[in-house]
Amino acid sequence: MITMELDDVEIDYCLGCHGIWLDAGELEIFLDGAQGKDQFLASFQKDRHTQEHRRKCPICMRKMHKVQAGEGQQKVLIDRCRKGHGLWFDKGELEEIIAVHTSGQAPDIVEVLKNMFAQQ
Repeated sequence: MITMELDDVEIDYCLGCHGIWLDAGELEIFLDGAQGKDQFLASFQKDRHTQEHRRKCPICMRKMHKVQAGEGQQKVLIDRCRKGHGLWFDKGELEEIIAVHTSGQAPDIVEVLKNMFAQQ
């Protein structure tokens, strides 16, 4: 993985699968000021029925929980460290979450993320 900094947040990016790791609290920085941020963050529910491969946390190396982030049609399945170290986003998931849950209030961040990883 390589580390990049965007808006005081260190983004760990995997060159192999194009996923993104955010340490605990970093997603909140991207969503800062977004209406409904607290409701969105509280919406995370463990998904016990998914067949998707469970990733290991890059910090503690334990298998992470699959978590449905969001509500209704705007749910995104992400990985959350069971020890609270952070969140893993498969390719495109972070951009999707930021775009949907900031209601267009953070288009610059979404565009930067898309441009950073456009070659992938």
